[in-house]
Amino acid sequence: MTTASTTPSPVRTGSRAPRNGRWSAFAHLVNARMRELQREPEVIFWVFVFPLLLALGLGVAFRNKPADMTSIAIAAGPHAPEVLGLIERSPQKSSIRATVLDPQEARKGFRLGKYDLVVEADGKGSFQYLYDPARPESVLSKSELDDALQIAAGRKDPLTTSAVVSSEPGSRYIDFLIPGLIGMNVMNSGMWSIGFALVDMRQRKLLKRFVATPLRKSDFLLALACSRLVLMAIEVGLLLSFGVFVFHLRVLGSVLSIVLLATIGAIAFASLGLLTASRAQKIESVSGLINLVMMPMWIFSGVFFSYERFPAIVQPFIKALPLTALNDALRATILEGAPLASQAGRLLILLLWGGISFTAAMRWFRWT
Repeated sequence: MTTASTTPSPVRTGSRAPRNGRWSAFAHLVNARMRELQREPEVIFWVFVFPLLLALGLGVAFRNKPADMTSIAIAAGPHAPEVLGLIERSPQKSSIRATVLDPQEARKGFRLGKYDLVVEADGKGSFQYLYDPARPESVLSKSELDDALQIAAGRKDPLTTSAVVSSEPGSRYIDFLIPGLIGMNVMNSGMWSIGFALVDMRQRKLLKRFVATPLRKSDFLLALACSRLVLMAIEVGLLLSFGVFVFHLRVLGSVLSIVLLATIGAIAFASLGLLTASRAQKIESVSGLINLVMMPMWIFSGVFFSYERFPAIVQPFIKALPLTALNDALRATILEGAPLASQAGRLLILLLWGGISFTAAMRWFRWT
């Protein structure tokens, strides 16, 4: 009987087990995050489609169109025809739509917003205007109707004036709006996507598993923040192209400068989102915190209207907000062609917000 003997395989000397590189964990996390986004079709709508629909709706609502007609109500009475006659003889007759109504009906229509102004003649050569100083259209109607009646009654202006209409690209509301929507979208998607992703992973106990790995906290947080950059490039490109091709937006600045500004803004808001969600345990908690952080910027940072309307005492606070800095930088680059060198102050604000938020998130973040 022979005994089989096993000869051990020769050990290879000098061979080493493959080792991951310094940034391999970071790269895998970014790749995993992008794969997760592919499985969430609602992201496509909220990140890409919704901003386009918002731009389209507001662009159509505030599109260039003929001036609205002044709608006034004339209180019925024996002298109402006198008012109508003066309006018919005035140069502004084509822009004034007058309706004769019972005084009570005229006041009711004015109160409900059907008419901008109520006028009543007393028969002694004087007229009484009922208008609301809090309604801009009512104030304008009062001025326009008074000019019409005065000119029709024989008033001669001592000065000769002329008006030039300007509605070229760059001076329209849609030109102001598109850069603001880009900034708002960068903020919304950065904070919501990062905050929700972090808290969702904490609720599903996924963060606990990373504790037993050599993964650095900085790599994990940086991967979440940088995963936004790919989507940011797409959404900024879509919004900007939409404005150019649909509303004939004129882009005077460098596309590279716009991308760089949006990238710095995306990193700043992603870092702010990390800070907001660093300790939150529930989706409801992080929703309230994110809304609390973003609400002042929605209101004050000049997305839909200029922040110059606010009192001078709050202007320094408004200009220190990251969304204000991003919107101002985007508008200066897109509409004025301003170089990046002139945006140093705004870039510094964004970098400070991003750096301080990421450092604080590193300090306060907990895996559990």
